[in-house]
Amino acid sequence: MDTASTLARTETELRSQLEDWAHAVRAKDIDRIFAHYAPDIVAFDAIAQLQFKGADAYRKHWETCMTMCTGPMIFELHELQITAGDELAFAHGLNRCGGTGPDGKEMSGWMRMTACFRKQHGKWQVVHEHFSAPFDPQSDEIIKEMVAIPTN
Repeated sequence: MDTASTLARTETELRSQLEDWAHAVRAKDIDRIFAHYAPDIVAFDAIAQLQFKGADAYRKHWETCMTMCTGPMIFELHELQITAGDELAFAHGLNRCGGTGPDGKEMSGWMRMTACFRKQHGKWQVVHEHFSAPFDPQSDEIIKEMVAIPTN
């Protein structure tokens, strides 16, 4: 198989894996979410700590996040771009994340997402993940409105 075919197959595989991960988040299935992460992941999330080192620390953070939304989860991937090599790959895009509170009101926001993958023992795993939200440096407020809402 030529390099272009291999890279196309890898991109398809990673897109499928990211969709499974997003489904797992919406289902609040922590075990399935963490099937995608390497044990030595380093993650920069948009809330709480500056960084999380290792799957155990990041898992505790995810568990806490899941308790914030008592209703259905919102977790959508938009404008996803993937660049892949033989053993390393990265994906970036926009993510709409949130949930429904006990009052039935939807609370969600947009974030930027980057995920770096390493192929280990024939399986792609996320070794670095970064979520961030744009903010106004003068007021230190998170910008909640997007100038252009993604269409895909």
